[in-house]
Amino acid sequence: MKFHNLTIQDIRQKLNSGELTSVELTRVCLERIKATDDKLNAFITVCEEEALAAAAVADQQIASGNGALLTGIPVAVKDIFNTLDVRTTCASKILDDYVSPYDATTITKLREQGAIIIGKLNMDEFAMGSSGENSAAGAVYNPWDTQRVPGGSSSGSAAAVAAGQVVATLGTDTGGSVRQPASHCGVVGLKPTYGRVSRYGVVAFASSLDQVGPVAGNVEDCALMLGVVAGYDPADSTSVDCLVPDYLENLKTGVAGKKIGLPKEYFIDGLDPDIKKAVNSAIETYRQLGAEIVEVSLPHTDYSVASYYLIAMAEASSNLARYDGVRFGIRQDSGDGLIGMYQQTRTAGFGDEVKRRIMLGTYALSSGYYDAYYLKAQKVRTLIRQDFHDVFEQVDLLLTPVAPTPAFKIGAMTNDPLQMYLSDIFTIPTNLAGTCAMSLPCGFSEDGLPIGLQLIGKPFAEAEMLQAAYAFEQATDWSDRVPEL
Repeated sequence: MKFHNLTIQDIRQKLNSGELTSVELTRVCLERIKATDDKLNAFITVCEEEALAAAAVADQQIASGNGALLTGIPVAVKDIFNTLDVRTTCASKILDDYVSPYDATTITKLREQGAIIIGKLNMDEFAMGSSGENSAAGAVYNPWDTQRVPGGSSSGSAAAVAAGQVVATLGTDTGGSVRQPASHCGVVGLKPTYGRVSRYGVVAFASSLDQVGPVAGNVEDCALMLGVVAGYDPADSTSVDCLVPDYLENLKTGVAGKKIGLPKEYFIDGLDPDIKKAVNSAIETYRQLGAEIVEVSLPHTDYSVASYYLIAMAEASSNLARYDGVRFGIRQDSGDGLIGMYQQTRTAGFGDEVKRRIMLGTYALSSGYYDAYYLKAQKVRTLIRQDFHDVFEQVDLLLTPVAPTPAFKIGAMTNDPLQMYLSDIFTIPTNLAGTCAMSLPCGFSEDGLPIGLQLIGKPFAEAEMLQAAYAFEQATDWSDRVPEL
């Protein structure tokens, strides 16, 4: 069985009718993982015994008519979500032996709807990366071309869906970490509005930017997964108490009469020709679907990468201070005293990119530099947020590229961190503004690599954004194409 032509709703019907059992489905997923993951390295932990046991229980629930929305359907989650009695490593040596004593809120919500958690997915260490190469568990490889990166940091989340290992996954998006790998792997990935989904139990990178988001093979499944995990959580102080609509209810409304803005700052001279061609074709498709296309401006876009990396690194420096060898994780101690133990533990436990970000963040927060760097970056962030507020007075949605190039070769940017950071130039602004955005397939490069289209919606307007995405998906066949492994 392959998942590329089946939605979660299709699978749900097969399970309810008895045409398929959850145990059979789970075994198919496990076999697919075993057959392909030596090429992809998408999983850090596979929970085979636990998944099969949960699937057997799910079959009993379905047979008795007590199945929920995801009962019996295997999904996987980025290894940044705390999962009860299962390792949560964040792809870092420093947490290699850490087993969580509780479930993140999003994991609890998945379990309440009957999902089978089949495993934990590989990622850039502590979600710090744009390529999937910065992992203590080894790099993740793109299913369309294993010589290329899958994008990051939710690299395993996108690669696993693209390769048909599971039907849907959860990732996190701090500066594009769901959307960029979704684009590079030819799947659908969504970053909700900040506060829409609980972050409780998600290991923190940059707390004012992190957001949980679903990855799936099609828009409908992405909408369904968002509906499962969204909602107010009193355990998360940043969670927003507002109504969560039924994202599937009006999914087929279409875009006729909608006004879609094209930010001129996103259509730059350095844009890869294949990206430009695919996105321009998508714009024409929306015109044919009845949308009005207008040019708009987000004037502070040029400052987004600089302000983002100052804020993100400063928050990372603060959040990662807890990994000191005392409370949890590995401990390296050769008898040089407390400070020596801290140094040895963190030197051995953190990878190069994480160390780089901690040091830069600590510097930006240090006495004499706080006002010049971190505080100024926050002021710029306010201007960027105001840009989005102003432009959404004019249009319903924004349409942009996801990344300036298709997936690049493994190792191509390893020695050039600045160039790597610039690969997030089109995704970072929405994290700074806190609004919702998503990536969906819109074409292929001349080398046969997927290209993603980014839709950006108003705060808490995920339903409207999903409607526009669904309309485009139904008018094209890009989401139907799958890699051959």
